[in-house]
Amino acid sequence: MSSPPPPNVAAPPYDSAEKGTLDAQAVKSAHVTLPLQVSMGEKKGDTTVTTTVVPAVKNEGSAPPPAKKPTKKPISKWILFLLWYNTYRKLFTICFGLNMIAYGCTIAGYWPYGQRYTGALIVGNLQMTCLMRNELFGRTLYLFVNTCFAKLSGRLFGGDSDHLGGIHSGCGIAGFFWLVYRTVMVFKNHAVMHNSILAFGVITSSIMLLACVSAFPIVRNTHHNVFERHHRYSGWAGLLSTWIFVILGDLWNSETQTWNLSGVHIVRQQDFWYVVLMSTFIAIPWICTRKVEVDIELPSPKVAVLRFKRGMQQGLLARISRSATLEYHAFGIISEGTHAKYHYLICGVQGDFTKGLVNNPPRTIWTRELKFAGVSNTSRLYRRGIRVCTGTGLGAALSTCLQSPYWYLIWIGSDQEKTFGPTISGLIHRHLGPERYCLWDSKQRGGRPDVMKLVKEVYVTWQAEVIFITSNWQGNQEIMAGCKEAGIPAFGTLWDFLQ
Repeated sequence: MSSPPPPNVAAPPYDSAEKGTLDAQAVKSAHVTLPLQVSMGEKKGDTTVTTTVVPAVKNEGSAPPPAKKPTKKPISKWILFLLWYNTYRKLFTICFGLNMIAYGCTIAGYWPYGQRYTGALIVGNLQMTCLMRNELFGRTLYLFVNTCFAKLSGRLFGGDSDHLGGIHSGCGIAGFFWLVYRTVMVFKNHAVMHNSILAFGVITSSIMLLACVSAFPIVRNTHHNVFERHHRYSGWAGLLSTWIFVILGDLWNSETQTWNLSGVHIVRQQDFWYVVLMSTFIAIPWICTRKVEVDIELPSPKVAVLRFKRGMQQGLLARISRSATLEYHAFGIISEGTHAKYHYLICGVQGDFTKGLVNNPPRTIWTRELKFAGVSNTSRLYRRGIRVCTGTGLGAALSTCLQSPYWYLIWIGSDQEKTFGPTISGLIHRHLGPERYCLWDSKQRGGRPDVMKLVKEVYVTWQAEVIFITSNWQGNQEIMAGCKEAGIPAFGTLWDFLQ
């Protein structure tokens, strides 16, 4: 059952909670709705059953003295370079670089295949672009890695599966270059080409250019809604125009300047089957899109906790939207396991979409039933590990610790109980013993900790093999750099679009 809607007051921008510095005591009680009651069972006719939730610890007496701000040690340029040139950029370099070598050889006339089958090279690259963003492929890849390499050290590539976007970007831009080459060659031979082929060569190239530009870091970071809409709709328009461009090119006989309408001829073309596969990869996630019921708890004006039916395995993320076709937003899934009745999402107020969840909580929401896997999904490759998170990063981290007794939780935030509510607090305290977590409340403790000192101590005492990090860009860089310098295997949030 949905919580009663809060007063119609605009939600403030979400910044402090993510950074772990939100002062939740400044929030008036009129803005806070009743929390959800977590339960593993239900009575007939009731949507929830009250269960005991660990109350917030009252901070009686004077507040502790402010923590001393740790002195930051300078990070070597080599460490910074290694963090910048991550697996994402390595995969991009390989995919784009190999394509450009072949591109140069084709232009110079040293590679006849590239000149004859340019269409196959275009659509083959675009097919790989779509495949890397396909939820089913991602889940299959993680299943393969977790099953076949479970007995090997996860240090080899366990967390690098999250960087497949490098292939997506590399092949996407390379495909655009091949498309431009194909269009130029069509216009070069315009005397024997049909006008419709010339027209769709330009149309397809223009649409692909828009898709590439909208995904550039400066656009994706500063105008995320522009990226979401233009990249998605230009992708669909590009798929349609690619179909037309490929079919027209395959059916037109430039020697006789006639149309070869034989179906046998077109099914023998490589680029035709590449387009079929690309269309399949794009369609699968949308076939699994559903409108589902959601209960929303508002523990504070800057955080919304969404509850859905059905338990989930750890390491998954959900895409949700108010519309079936507009922008989808990804959030980490919190669940006690596949046997549980519910799973949860922690949504911090950052943009228009998340503000709407607080100001106008919906009763139903669109989601993709086929969830995609995140870096935490490889946690089973390691015997023991540490999950470090700040603010709402807990959403992507908590399931791993709830479902495995071999993972330790470090959560840094401000006024955690009031900001994130009793539902999240109850999940932690019911399933994790005090020896398995460190909840650093920066308001109660007077400031943020020396994160690297804390991480190193826990890494030794917990006998961990790896550290997974979910934080904002600054926190992610700080911890990743410290772990790299200390020789501790660590995988952090991929902020490729910020750098």
